[in-house]
Amino acid sequence: MLLRDIIDIIESAAPLSAQCEWDNSGLQIGHLDDDVTSVLLSTDVTEDILREAIERHSQLIISHHPLFFHGLKTLQGHSPQQRITETAIRHGIAVYSSHTAMDMQPDGVSGYAASLIGLQNRTILSPYGAETGLGVIGNLPAKISFKHLLNTLSTVFKQPYIRYTLGASRDVEQIVQRIAFVGGAGAECIPDAIEHGADAFISADFRHHDFTDWADTIPLIDIGHFESEQFTKDIFRRLLESCPLTITDATADVSPIKILKI
Repeated sequence: MLLRDIIDIIESAAPLSAQCEWDNSGLQIGHLDDDVTSVLLSTDVTEDILREAIERHSQLIISHHPLFFHGLKTLQGHSPQQRITETAIRHGIAVYSSHTAMDMQPDGVSGYAASLIGLQNRTILSPYGAETGLGVIGNLPAKISFKHLLNTLSTVFKQPYIRYTLGASRDVEQIVQRIAFVGGAGAECIPDAIEHGADAFISADFRHHDFTDWADTIPLIDIGHFESEQFTKDIFRRLLESCPLTITDATADVSPIKILKI
């Protein structure tokens, strides 16, 4: 199957025109007429993932996060991006990334992840266009305790350590149902979650002052950046499942952040 045909399928669901202006979704390495029979899916593009692609004889890595956010001025192996680029080219491995192009879709990164915790009647949290935007907001099928929500998130996102804030006037037994969700770093959407009446806002990469500034206004739940976007691989798989391709999730695709339990 030609690389251009694979890209057409992905971009029919997540067109590059939807991405943020600072982003670099799209083809990172490769040629549109490359022939592809084996695809490796990942959240990031790391040297470990590239080695796995080589071992699996994959001709294409499809990732959520782009390999390049900034241009390369030299290829001397001085950075992971330089080494990945050199090695991928030598082994004929293409790299395609769908980042905010996929984030912006109602059934993209945030919508798919939110469906796994049962959010219903979802709408876009922070609209950027008529039908695109960051995050979703919806309702759980029934009212549950905040503690129950935390336990659900821990199970679904395989995250035993969750940062959250409730403020002085609340406790983990408080009842929640209307939930906002943004995959990745979503602090910029906190005001939208409040405006839409969310009982809690789930995202990642909240700073200390996000927690302190909003603690008494809305509960914030940080499930981790990688964890919140890990299911993007499932979206890619579903888009390509009818194609004549061998599609594999990268076993090396794990969170780069390690936590030591004392």
